[in-house]
Amino acid sequence: MVIITVAPTGSGPQWQKTPHIPITPAEIAAQAVEAYEAGAAVAHIHVRDPDTKNPRPDHRLYREVVNLIRDRCDMIVQLTTGGGGPYGISIEQRMCSLELNPEFATLNVATMTFGNGVFLNPLKDVERTAKIMVDRGIKPEIECYDLGHIDLALQLSKKGLFKEPLRFGLILGVSGGIPPTAENLMHMVRSLPEKSKWNVIAPGKTQFPLLILGMILGGDVRVGMEDNIWIAKGVLAKSNAELVSKIVRIAKELNLDVATPSEARELLGLSKT
Repeated sequence: MVIITVAPTGSGPQWQKTPHIPITPAEIAAQAVEAYEAGAAVAHIHVRDPDTKNPRPDHRLYREVVNLIRDRCDMIVQLTTGGGGPYGISIEQRMCSLELNPEFATLNVATMTFGNGVFLNPLKDVERTAKIMVDRGIKPEIECYDLGHIDLALQLSKKGLFKEPLRFGLILGVSGGIPPTAENLMHMVRSLPEKSKWNVIAPGKTQFPLLILGMILGGDVRVGMEDNIWIAKGVLAKSNAELVSKIVRIAKELNLDVATPSEARELLGLSKT
């Protein structure tokens, strides 16, 4: 069974390349719900300034998106704690999403070059964020952009900052991170501890080939305009639901069941509903 996550908007300048990416809380929530109807069990949420379209972590914007989704469906809402980090947003601002006590959130464990920016995640701040998640019962998805990030996560786990089963996001293809090859994905998967859950995230043109490999290897997958704005070569996706529908079709061709939100909660060991 495969869990499909949709990432509707992200923090990057994708809006400069496509008119279809959602910007306002209402647009983000609407596209998340459409993606749920197409087969996504999880919505990975960033928020943007409705006027400038730039990343703006703000608990009021997050709350509006979450409430709008909750009013219409039971999909899992995964809030980011990385939103805008590579674009100069401080970790204090990024942590504001945790004020909502989401059942699921992302956690970045390493400082790295990220495109033309620097994604700052000092160890003391990572540990503080992880402890908040533990104390509040928030399940972290540990975002790993390279092999060394997995090792950092395992060191944090030994300190009791994560509860098993661990959930990893394996991200291939960001400039500054591990290159998006089949060999690298398989190496990352082999480096994970037994019984951990993992999600393949592959920005750009290698997205669907790596997601297919990830599903064959037993992992979950993420699609959405945060990572890729194209539905086919030279053809812009008109919505996030269109990208979800494509990966659902591929999963079914591989004879895989697509998890519902309730099934995904059980698989991920989420404590909240």
